[in-house]
Amino acid sequence: MSASGQDVWVYVEHLRGTVAGSTYEMLGKGREIADALGGRLAAVILGAGTQPLASTLGAADVVISVEDPSLAEFTPGAHAAVLRDLVQHRGPRVVFFGATSIGMDLAAVLAGSLKMPLAVNATDVAVEDDRLVVTSQMCGGKLLAEAQIVERPAAVTVLSGAFPAESGLSDRTPQIENVPPPPALDIRMKVRRLLEPAAGDVDITKVPVLVAVGRGLQRKENLPLAEDLAQALGGAVCGSRPTVDQGWLPLSRQIGKSGLIVKPRLYLALGISGAPEHVEGMKDAELIIAVNSDPNAPIFDVADYGAVLDMFELLPVLKDEIEKRKGMAAAS
Repeated sequence: MSASGQDVWVYVEHLRGTVAGSTYEMLGKGREIADALGGRLAAVILGAGTQPLASTLGAADVVISVEDPSLAEFTPGAHAAVLRDLVQHRGPRVVFFGATSIGMDLAAVLAGSLKMPLAVNATDVAVEDDRLVVTSQMCGGKLLAEAQIVERPAAVTVLSGAFPAESGLSDRTPQIENVPPPPALDIRMKVRRLLEPAAGDVDITKVPVLVAVGRGLQRKENLPLAEDLAQALGGAVCGSRPTVDQGWLPLSRQIGKSGLIVKPRLYLALGISGAPEHVEGMKDAELIIAVNSDPNAPIFDVADYGAVLDMFELLPVLKDEIEKRKGMAAAS
């Protein structure tokens, strides 16, 4: 692949033989941006034994693959060093990263070391008069900021769910360009092993009804209210990261970017503000109902139905009404 200053690159995030869904979302948008700029779309994948993964990236014009045992497990120093070398020698117009812990690590290091402009938490990217226009989400989704990027190359982190993944999927077999890692790659960090949390008592990814609680629960002593409602609905309780960080729920019940991705038939969000990191884990539920005392809570942007009220006023009444109707159905 010959260098072009209008090329769009997507960093491919993967773990244990699976490409992150956000990568396909960025490939779909990257295709649109590359066409508007008159450049090419490249997927950049680093690791070891990634050939099977590279073959799934057919939406790209080319897959730039850097293989080395030292890149098998992600470490920010090693991956950033490889990307820095590639960007310096090839000069793409923009590099897209997922707004994940990995993507934010890499984008910040790359932008800082090469003095590149960096836009974060993008929900949209467009081209206007040969300028990149990036719309970013701020303050937990309550504000949107628009930045025009003229300098090149640039780095952009993209929020998961901002674009449809379907547009980045293709059955086409991509051209794969194997590139050796830079000489004397300085590896200062090594991954010895990955520690996973013990399985919980309930696999919430398989539960059809989830009652999710957030900071609005206020304290752990209020958790039985949500548990009683979940039992009445035949579901289970889960929560946002703050509820896990405060010890109200185990890690196996956490929904979001740093937790689990769920797609239940019903997702009842109680006292959850709707930060992008949480929405990433539940946005594909068949039906989303949000209850929050803040009418401007971002969770209402993704909810099918919403109620602005105190959850503690609703929970006992809702549970009693559900049990009443279940009793009437059983008696008929």
